[in-house]
Amino acid sequence: MKDDSAILYKRLLSYVRPHAKVFALAVIGMIAAAATEPLIPALIKPLLDGGFAAVQAAHPPIFYAAVLVGLFLLRGVLTFTSSYFLAWVANRVVLDLRAAMFSRLVRLPTRFFDDNSSGVLLSKIAYDVMGVTMAATSVITVAVKDSIAVAGLLGWLFYLNWKLTLIALAVGPLIAWSVRLVSRRLRRMAREAQRSMGDLAHVLEETIECHRVVKVFGGQEYESRRFERANQAVRGFNMRQTIAASLTNPITHVLASVALAVIVYLAMEQSLAARTTVGEFASFLTAMLMLLAPLKHLTEIQAPLQRGLAAAESVFGMIDTPVEEDRGTVVLPRARGELAYERVGFTYPTRDEPALADINLQIRPGETVALVGGSGGGKTTLVNLLPRFYAPTTGRILLDGHDLQELTLASLRANIALVSQDIVLFNDSIYANIAYGRLRGASEKEVIAAAEAAHAMSFIRETPEGLGTLIGESGVRLSGGQRQRLAIARALLKNAPVLILDEATSSLDTESERHVQAALDALMRGRTTIVIAHRLSTVERADRIVVLERGRIVEIGRHAELLAKRGIYARLYELQFAEAAGPARDSNIYSTG
Repeated sequence: MKDDSAILYKRLLSYVRPHAKVFALAVIGMIAAAATEPLIPALIKPLLDGGFAAVQAAHPPIFYAAVLVGLFLLRGVLTFTSSYFLAWVANRVVLDLRAAMFSRLVRLPTRFFDDNSSGVLLSKIAYDVMGVTMAATSVITVAVKDSIAVAGLLGWLFYLNWKLTLIALAVGPLIAWSVRLVSRRLRRMAREAQRSMGDLAHVLEETIECHRVVKVFGGQEYESRRFERANQAVRGFNMRQTIAASLTNPITHVLASVALAVIVYLAMEQSLAARTTVGEFASFLTAMLMLLAPLKHLTEIQAPLQRGLAAAESVFGMIDTPVEEDRGTVVLPRARGELAYERVGFTYPTRDEPALADINLQIRPGETVALVGGSGGGKTTLVNLLPRFYAPTTGRILLDGHDLQELTLASLRANIALVSQDIVLFNDSIYANIAYGRLRGASEKEVIAAAEAAHAMSFIRETPEGLGTLIGESGVRLSGGQRQRLAIARALLKNAPVLILDEATSSLDTESERHVQAALDALMRGRTTIVIAHRLSTVERADRIVVLERGRIVEIGRHAELLAKRGIYARLYELQFAEAAGPARDSNIYSTG
């Protein structure tokens, strides 16, 4: 095992250490079971050398029968006990590793999720951990049990005839060399198999989430081909692993058979036969044959070991990923809501052109500012900097005079509420979705008050179990307007002084929009609000409208002022709201940028 593999394996075993007592019991059971291996060939020697009559004179036949049954009964009990304790440790290691991975997952920066598909992350947590336990526990079973069995049988072989034993050991270096060559390929194929499994999970996840689009646009064949390619890739790497792993067994057996053939030949020579009894020779051959099974197991552990180490690389790679930076030391109590963007610029790592450039914007406490502009203009990026999903490349953002980087993440985000067009609800009760996260301690009275203000109690009362009703994955059992009102109720319950509305009334019918807009009016009252591309009624009522184009502020003013300027905003207004009283009035000013 290379140095990096040894370090990786040592770290892996650190997760076994908390369960050392149970693991020790498993190891003791393995050692005791393995220690009985040499007893079987040892029984053969006196039976053949003394003859059945002499043996029977010493002990009745029932004694030897009882010894054999007792020996295998003892081995069975020891094997079961060690297997049970080892499985207990393995499952605890899986539990601990998954907990560590999930704990890190929820603290990773937004940029990490931009770079990694959810299918790949799911594959790491769901599947890679299982491979790790093979290296942490099952491999140890073989390494301990079969190593002791090999040691015991070799000891017996040396006792019987050390010269023949040395001949048998001559094939050891050849076996070790072949195993080393195979193990390198196994690790490489294991890594590729894990990566391809992540791709497979990604395709599967996308197809499940987008099943409506797949059906409407007839994408079944296309998705089937995508899945087939990913599936074939997994199969290909698994087969390459199988070929490499399967080579070790025949190589070991061929080399061992050569050693055995040489020993049989020498044993049949007259010079050797004169010094060796029939019982010794039979016992020697029995021990040699029994040696093949543990040797086979020891050579075969390279496959699960290399798969486990490759999985450990993946698992620990995720656990070691840096979490969100939180170097802030200032704990901000309830903010007044004064915001200031000072020469703020931001460039995504995958782009050359900045998403934001030289943004200067002052927002007063309680003011409502609407952001409009073309797709890619920088609206969403501008608000994503506020909760520190990303850090500005240049410049700084202030909240109540404090640089956001100086604030602790917890205190900053406690002062911000978000309602977006991508409604985030969980497969839980209505109550749990409103009183989510740090709000979970809210009383039922407070939750009902928030739901009333969000115009949500009218439909909640109609559900089978009221606030206790399960809403399904992403709130699938509710309409779009109902889901949006639950998100607004959650924001109301949080009662944060700064509010971000990201197209919160998009894609709603007229009746739903009326309820949601009324809920938003209640939510925005007395809060500093940033609205992204809202509908006409909200934009018109905004204290100021900020027009963004290619990451820069090109216009600022009230609705009437910007129309009078006959600039970019007026042109966009004319394009999208030429028929203000008609259907166009129900469309968005602009898409998210």
